[in-house]
Amino acid sequence: MNRISATAAMDRLDGAAWMATLAGMAGSLVAIGLARFAYTPLVPSLIEAHWFSAADAVTLGAANFAGYLAGALLGRPLASLLPNRALLRTLMLTASLAFIACAYPLSLGWFFGWRFVSGLAGGAIMVLVATSILPHIPASRRGFVSGVIFLGIGLGIAASGTAVPALMRLGLHETWLGLGGLSLLLTALSWFGWPPSAPPQAITALPVEHAPRHEGRVLRSLYAEYALNALGLVPVMLLLVDYVARGLNRGADIGALCWVLYGVASVAGPVAAGSMADRIGYAAAYRIALLLQAFAVAALASSGHPLVVGIATVVLGALTPGVVPLVLGRIHELLPRSPSEQRAAWSRATTAFALFQALGGYGYSSLFAHSGGNYAAVFLCGVIALMLALGTDIVANARRLHRRAEG
Repeated sequence: MNRISATAAMDRLDGAAWMATLAGMAGSLVAIGLARFAYTPLVPSLIEAHWFSAADAVTLGAANFAGYLAGALLGRPLASLLPNRALLRTLMLTASLAFIACAYPLSLGWFFGWRFVSGLAGGAIMVLVATSILPHIPASRRGFVSGVIFLGIGLGIAASGTAVPALMRLGLHETWLGLGGLSLLLTALSWFGWPPSAPPQAITALPVEHAPRHEGRVLRSLYAEYALNALGLVPVMLLLVDYVARGLNRGADIGALCWVLYGVASVAGPVAAGSMADRIGYAAAYRIALLLQAFAVAALASSGHPLVVGIATVVLGALTPGVVPLVLGRIHELLPRSPSEQRAAWSRATTAFALFQALGGYGYSSLFAHSGGNYAAVFLCGVIALMLALGTDIVANARRLHRRAEG
């Protein structure tokens, strides 16, 4: 009993761990939840208010994706210049400033630049936020904590369907300022929560422990799976509301309600996925997540029944942010003793996801246009991508177990 009590005490999160976890949640909420998803419901208003044309509004949406890719690539180099705590504070301030700057549409170039900057800050935060916090968390609680950190993404998706439309009643200018004010508030609340980190000189002096060759192959497969996962999710993020509203002739109100349902599910997804991984392991949890996503997207492609669409929406809403802690945790499983390699691997995975998310957005838009608005064709492409990801994972891990048995 004493041994069990001692183990439970070691696994308990103390005050500093909780503060770091909540700071991470605030970081992901600002970086992705608001900086990316809050833009979607603003697009019609940007066009109606004659701030930008429809084509320019789409281009501005792509600016955030491009910036996110740049941030994923630059996150690690930036971390060599500043301690994690100072860098994360700076990035959150930058994202907040970008919101405020977007309240003043001085020109298309001005707006594009700030949308790019918000994406860059978001990508860098996503690379750094969890890898700065999880080393300070007991191993048995990292799945739960990573789920709470990425809960911010789900909160942002939910806010994009609820809080942002409410802000829009005040006006477009006021909405951007309100988002900036909320981001500044979250930045202030997280300011002292970030865990301390050694100065960059000490970090770069640490030896790097590279993964064994067979683990390296599994890591490369994981990057490919995460990239394919992005291709599987983009059709839903791109077309779900339009599919319900126009494809199923349910109207804009039901389409918006479906997006709210997607957002509510996304709030629960990261914590549920992380907690499941704490129990059954990240490899098994990620395979289950890939299979569930494939079934859900296939359901959208094959059925317009309200119950089927609703269940598929909940599953995909939960797993859009839910797969993030699963992939991060899988990297930690494969590289358990090397924080520097964990960060490098997570940066590569995030970059792969960002790249294929951007490519998928343009590719699926083109396919949708050239197919005469065929929703099923786009969704089926997502199913194929997800099944390829699942097959890649099964094959890669089977080979890993075979090599281990031989060794």
